[in-house]
Amino acid sequence: MGGAVVAAETALGVILAMLAPLIIAVNTVVAVVLLCLIQKSGSKGLYFVLNLAVADAAVGFTVMGLVIDEFSQNFHPPQIFCVLRMAFVTSSSAASILSLIVVACDRHLAIRKPFHYGQLVTGTRVGLRVLGVWLVAAVIGFLPALNPDFQTFSTSKKCFFFGVFRPAYMLTVFCVGFLPALFVFIYLYCDMLKVASAHMQQILEVQQAGLAEGCQSPRPTGELKAMRTVALLIACFTLSWLPFFVVSIVQTACSTCFPQSPLENYLWLPGLFSSLLNPLLYSYRQKDVRLQLSRLVAGVKRRILLCLGNGRHFPDTGTKALPTVSCLQLQG
Repeated sequence: MGGAVVAAETALGVILAMLAPLIIAVNTVVAVVLLCLIQKSGSKGLYFVLNLAVADAAVGFTVMGLVIDEFSQNFHPPQIFCVLRMAFVTSSSAASILSLIVVACDRHLAIRKPFHYGQLVTGTRVGLRVLGVWLVAAVIGFLPALNPDFQTFSTSKKCFFFGVFRPAYMLTVFCVGFLPALFVFIYLYCDMLKVASAHMQQILEVQQAGLAEGCQSPRPTGELKAMRTVALLIACFTLSWLPFFVVSIVQTACSTCFPQSPLENYLWLPGLFSSLLNPLLYSYRQKDVRLQLSRLVAGVKRRILLCLGNGRHFPDTGTKALPTVSCLQLQG
């Protein structure tokens, strides 16, 4: 039995060791691409997407600490160390979730108020929203450190969620944070889909009236593509975190239903995968990010060849004008 537990802990350490660097690397690349886009376009809304990439990268950094703990043979952390360690992990994960909400609100505003978007989304307001995201995330993550009733004491030599936090804490986060956020997601995305459907209906009516003979048949517009991208992000987020919260709720009602075992450590791994999926979905689905990424890769390749002594001339394709702020928000 002891050998199985050790094997499970080793497997968990290996998974975290592979996942954490991937999360950091992918989100760092996306952050660099977004910074380049912001410099060229001046879009304020892209700062929210950038904040999402930073939050997901922070998840990877905090998980790296758990990787070090897993492979430290003579490491016996005190209770307060584990509480703070898991508080940082929870805070970064909460920041990622809250960033998704802010991105959704920004796109909803861009669709609902396209002509006033530039006036409503100013640099000061963007900064305050980003600051608010991290302040709320810090409160959520460090709540067990402030309230000892949410802590549990374990004889385990490793730091993990169920060995540090009581199920009541996860139930509180679910009812106060996750569940309301899910309802906000559903409302925003359904409302944006409603707007996109209305636009498509208007195009169809114009065509049927014979006022746009040269137009093509109605097809998914930028708004609809954006909705598909965001809906995919929400689905991945919900499926990633739902098992973790469900088991926490079950444990609150029945503490003996899920005995303390290494299996519980794997329940939050799908949530970590969401930090890897978010930048991948944005880079794959958003045209501007793909174009900027290809330009960065081409530039790096050009410099490498020049450093290797290749004197060939690489023509400069130039940079095309980027879409307006509203297009950046509407396109997925």
